[in-house]
Amino acid sequence: MTDNKLDGLRVLVVEDEMMVSMLIEDMLGDLGCVVVGPASRLEEAIELAKTSEIDCAVLDVNLGGQPIFPLADLLRQKGAPFAFATGYGDAGLRDVDRGSPVLQKPFRETDLARVLGQLRETIG
Repeated sequence: MTDNKLDGLRVLVVEDEMMVSMLIEDMLGDLGCVVVGPASRLEEAIELAKTSEIDCAVLDVNLGGQPIFPLADLLRQKGAPFAFATGYGDAGLRDVDRGSPVLQKPFRETDLARVLGQLRETIG
């Protein structure tokens, strides 16, 4: 399943579970996106966000007990839209992050495509 509007979209993937990360990478490849990363640690993700060309990001909310929020703040400052990937829904988000797209784990490729389409619409 390819969706032309997602072709070439550069997506930063931040996920600490290797199998989940590989699954997301495969889905992004199927959708025609370019994977940036993936990063499994917050420091690594922040460095990628600062040094790589990205259009948007998919962020695991909790990286081995470390919240992703410093990266969310950096991406917001850069104007790069992002979605959270979490098994907790909105429950694990800060007030400032409510309203951001959330991919409820486990999610399907169609869910990822829908959220990426929403993020792409917000890119200037």
